[in-house]
Formats: sequence, C-alpha cells, structure tokens
Amino acid sequence: MSAEYRPADIDDEQSLRVIARALELGVRMFDTADVYGPFTNERLVGQALRGQADDVVISTKAGLVIDDATGQSVPRGDPAHIRAACDASLIRLGVDVIDLYYLHRVDPAVPLEVSWDAMADLVLAGKVRALGLSEVTPGQLASAHGIHPVAAVQSELSLWTRGPLSEVVGWCEAKARCSSPTPRSDAAT
Repeated sequence: MSAEYRPADIDDEQSLRVIARALELGVRMFDTADVYGPFTNERLVGQALRGQADDVVISTKAGLVIDDATGQSVPRGDPAHIRAACDASLIRLGVDVIDLYYLHRVDPAVPLEVSWDAMADLVLAGKVRALGLSEVTPGQLASAHGIHPVAAVQSELSLWTRGPLSEVVGWCEAKARCSSPTPRSDAAT
C-alpha cells in the first residue's frame, strides 16, 4: 500500500478502508517492512491497527535500505542498524512489541551470524516475539537457527520463481517435524 505497489489513484484513506475490511473478513496477519515507502507503509499499518495489536499478528522487516545515490534497495545487516531500525519500526507501528521481525536480506558485508545475533538480542530485550528470514538458502537457515529459532521464512514464490520449493520449503518441513532448539542460553542475563 506504499510506493511501487500502490497505484497513483489510491490514497491512504482508501488503503485504511482496505485494512479495515480485511479485519472484518478475518485477516489477522499484517506484513510490512521499513523499506516499503520507505517507512510510510509501517505508519499506515500502525494507524490502521491502532488499538487492535493484541488481536492481530504484525510482522515487519529490517535489513534493506534505499541507497541515496542509486535509489536501489541494498542489504544492511550491521547490529547498530538492526537495533535502530527495530526501535523506529516500533514507533511507526505504534506497538510495544513486534510479533514477527524479519531480516529482509542477508548483508554480504556482515556475517549472517552477527546480524542474527543482533536480532536475537531484540527478542531478549522484549522488543520482538519471533524472528524470520527473507530470501535465504537452507545453509543460511541452519546457521541462523543454530543461534536462535527461525519462526518464519519468506521467499518469493511464483510461476516464474520456483527455487524455494526445491530447497527452502524442504528445510522448513524438516524443521517442523523436529523440535526447535532452545533460544540462546544467555536469556537470563
């Protein structure tokens, strides 16, 4: 409902009506990201769901930023950015805790383990309930899951993009059949 996904003739009021209707029809999960807009979609979702956060699941993502020079989205997974992005998303969404927080893309300049450890710290801090990854490989999933449970995986899947079916979905199915690892042992500190 922001930027490239929204036709020019659709405004925020119409988008708010769509979200209200989705709630009436029973939709209970709303997914957004800080890069959508950027930032405007989180504000819109937060406005639409104000006072209803306990009745829905709100997911958002960090780890993609818009490069000022090119206008393209680029990965950014350093811990300082992840912490700041989470705090800003909480404000824009108008919630005390994010139900599901994704690393939108793995940053090739930052080891996934470093980014995921920063994400896990957000759970320990009570800012996030569960963590997810977007557009990752089974190896990346296994590495992250060894640090803190991966609760969700988001991959493009369409008639043209079938890759996740052969590997990522299989990894998820295998993990669903076995128990999740215990979150990091320093949870009490």
